[in-house]
Amino acid sequence: MENEGKLYYGIKEVAEMFAINASKLRYYEKEFPTLQPKKNRSGDRVYTQADIDHLKEILVLTNDKGYTLPGAREYLKTRDANRREHAVYINKLKRIKAGLEKMRASLDKPAKPQTEPEEDEADAEQSPTLPS
Repeated sequence: MENEGKLYYGIKEVAEMFAINASKLRYYEKEFPTLQPKKNRSGDRVYTQADIDHLKEILVLTNDKGYTLPGAREYLKTRDANRREHAVYINKLKRIKAGLEKMRASLDKPAKPQTEPEEDEADAEQSPTLPS
């Protein structure tokens, strides 16, 4: 849905993108606290690409998947909470992996070979050999 690589879109442009009224956009801002476009100096709403993507997600839930507004709001809230929880677990697993890789690297290093004391040549000549 990226149009011309713009950074900000007006409420009219966004309404036309989704074929909805500007009043519906304002209503969704009240219903979904996560949808809060910034306002410029004159007080007009300006939507970023992230706002547009979030709005698209809301519209898919309500129009295509049949969620009610409270149902869609709860779905988004629990999804975001699950993402935060998963991020915590992922960070813990990354630290564990790094520790295990460090341990593996220390195990892969060849151990210093233990050398036995070499016999002197004189001792080798004096050592008795068994007749065959």
